Amino acid sequence: MGNMGGMAAILIVCMIVLGIGAMGRKVEWLINFILRAVMGTVGIYVLNYMLAAREMTVAVGINPLTVLTTGILGFPGVAVLYGIHFFKIL
Repeated sequence: MGNMGGMAAILIVCMIVLGIGAMGRKVEWLINFILRAVMGTVGIYVLNYMLAAREMTVAVGINPLTVLTTGILGFPGVAVLYGIHFFKIL
């Protein structure tokens, strides 16, 4: 089963690379979106960790909606998510 999982992962990565190559000019937009989504998710994780260390009960969940928000908006998206969460606490 280990070999099948590895082969499936390689196949998926190859399909992603071929899809990006076929997109042409939209590659830059896709790469920017992915980088913003990954960095935003890491930022949410770090902020949640830092707030938990200070015993604050504020934590934004990491789910597809938050990843999509940070991917589209970037850092302001992270600020919006925490702003909405702080507003719900009031």
